[in-house]
Amino acid sequence: MNPGNLFIISAPSGAGKTTILKQVMSELERLVFSVSHTTRPPRANEVDGKDYHFVNRDVFKKMRAQGEFLEWAEVHRNFYGTSISSVNSHLADGLDVVLDIDVQGARQIREARGGDAVFIFIMPPSWDELENRLTGRGTDSRETINLRLNNAKKEMDKVDLYDYVIVNEKIDEAVAALRSIIIAERIRNRRSTAGLPITFPTSS
Repeated sequence: MNPGNLFIISAPSGAGKTTILKQVMSELERLVFSVSHTTRPPRANEVDGKDYHFVNRDVFKKMRAQGEFLEWAEVHRNFYGTSISSVNSHLADGLDVVLDIDVQGARQIREARGGDAVFIFIMPPSWDELENRLTGRGTDSRETINLRLNNAKKEMDKVDLYDYVIVNEKIDEAVAALRSIIIAERIRNRRSTAGLPITFPTSS
């Protein structure tokens, strides 16, 4: 069986990445989301094991020391990490895996796997729009918003690390762009648009 593709997707907080991903995940078959481990507390309506694996800092540090993470990063004073065994198992089953990770983690995977992954960055249409989105949430303090904006500038400075850049000005267009990238990579790897291996006909 042809192994699946590994898609690395990063974006500044507030760029709309979660909304885009949820839509694409609902439309494409054989596409799975890698559930990260994190030390941050769950938000309202988040489910352990579905949105994240929520662990304390001691458990996270132990897993990191044992080499269980494909990548890990500290973002907004919390740790995030991706399980190596989980990702490799899905890829071996011919499933495409989506990693929603920070630029720090993306750089680690680029260094470890080289071209054996597809790197996609989602950007807001403007700096003012990003600030409006973060403020409009009404869930973060001004200090947290400023921290996210400061991190966003650092993240957007690293855009050359990525193979594709999607500007999320209109959500439907951004969804279509991400879906097209995934389908194109499937076809490039001799797989159908549905993610299944292509069987070449043989002469009788």
